[in-house]
Amino acid sequence: MKIKGVDAKSILDSRKEKTIFVSIKTAVGNFSASAPNGKSKGKFEEKPYKKSLEEDIKALKNLSDYFSEENINYFEDLKRIEDIVKGHIGANTLFALESAALKALAKEKGKNVWQLINENAGKSKISCTTKSETAPSRRTEKDFVGARKIPRLVGNCIGGGEHTNIEGKKPDFQEFLLISKAKTIKESFEKNKEIKKSLKIDLKEKDKNFKEKKNDEEAWITSLNEKEILDILKKHSSVNLGLDVAASSFYKRKKYHYYNPLLDRTSEEQLSYLVNLIKNFNLFYIEDPFEEEDFESFSKLLKKFPDRLIVGDDLIVTNPKRLEKAIEKKAINAVIVKPNQCGSLLEVAQVCEIAKKNKIKIIFSHRSGETEENILGDLAFGFEADFFKCGIEGKEREAKIQRLIEIEKDLKNFKEV
Repeated sequence: MKIKGVDAKSILDSRKEKTIFVSIKTAVGNFSASAPNGKSKGKFEEKPYKKSLEEDIKALKNLSDYFSEENINYFEDLKRIEDIVKGHIGANTLFALESAALKALAKEKGKNVWQLINENAGKSKISCTTKSETAPSRRTEKDFVGARKIPRLVGNCIGGGEHTNIEGKKPDFQEFLLISKAKTIKESFEKNKEIKKSLKIDLKEKDKNFKEKKNDEEAWITSLNEKEILDILKKHSSVNLGLDVAASSFYKRKKYHYYNPLLDRTSEEQLSYLVNLIKNFNLFYIEDPFEEEDFESFSKLLKKFPDRLIVGDDLIVTNPKRLEKAIEKKAINAVIVKPNQCGSLLEVAQVCEIAKKNKIKIIFSHRSGETEENILGDLAFGFEADFFKCGIEGKEREAKIQRLIEIEKDLKNFKEV
C-alpha cells in the first residue's frame, strides 16, 4: 500500500477542546483517524504535539509527498512512517496518522485492523502459540480467532480528581470503577449501565449536594469522599470494584494532600490507608495508588496483595523502559496502555510484548477528552488485552465498546463456520 497524500485538521473532543484529525489518500480510498486528549497526564508522557497542534498540522502537510515513496504492507511497516515524521510531530499526531494507515491497510487486505496486528505478531512474538508450536507462524483467520480472548470492561461510574471540574467538595480519587464479571462484552456493557443508573438513587439519598451532573468521562459528580462512595458501591457483588487513585494529582512536597476531608498523608500513611480500603471494601483493582516515581510503595502494596490488580498508568505512561523498571522492582502486576501517551503503535506493541512475557495484565484505556474514533477496540483485541477501560456512557466511549461488541459477534460467526 502506498499513501498518496496526507492531510490534517483540528476537531473538538468530548470536552470541546481541540485535538488532531488526520486523513490519508490511498488507491483504495480515503481514511481518517483522530486522537484523544488526556487531562490527568503523567509527567513522563510524550508531548502530544511537537510545538503545537497547528504546527503538527503544518508539518504533516509539508511531509505529505514523502509518504508516497514508501510501501506499507504489514504492521511493522509503520516504522517507515515513523522514520519520515520523527522529530516533526508529537504523540497525538503520530497515533492518529498510524491509525489511519492501519485502517487503509486493513481495507486493502480485506481484513480487520486487529488481524493486521495478529498476522504480524509472529515477528514481534505477541501472538499465542499452541502447545505443539515451537514458534509463532502465520495462520488463518480461524486460527487467530481461536487463540483470542475478549477483554473485560472497566467502567468509570463515579468521578473525582482532575476529571471533575467543580467548586466545592468532590472525591480526591479520580475514578470509581466497575469491572463486570459477565461473560460477554454486551452483557458487561449492560450491567455497568444498569448499576450506574441505580447509583443515582443512592447518591440522591446520601449526598444532599447531588445534582445528577456528570464529569469529563460521563461519571456521576458527587461531594462524597472515597469511603462514602465505596460504602455505596460495596453492595454490588455482581461486579468487581476498582479505584483510579491518580495519586500524583494530589501529591506535593512529599505528602498526599487530601481535601475531602482535609488532611495530609505520608507515603507510609498512604500505604496503610490503601491497605485498609482494599480489605474493607474487597477492592480488586487499584490504579496509580502512589505518585508516579514511587516504585517502592507500589512494590510494598503488591507484596501485600498479589491477588489484586496493582495497576501502573502515570508510573509507566506506555513506555517500555519504565515498564521494565517496574517489573524489575516488582511494582505492578497490571499496566495501562494508552496509545497516544507514546504515539507509536510499534512502541505499544513492545509494551504489550514485555507485559505478556512477564505475566503483567494489559489494560487498554481511553482518555478523558475523547473522540468517536473506535480503533482502540481493535488494538485492545489484537494485542490480547485483559481489560478494556472505556467509561460507561457517552457516544465517544460507547463507540469503542460497540466496536468490541462487533468483534465479539464476528468471533461467534467464525466459530460457527
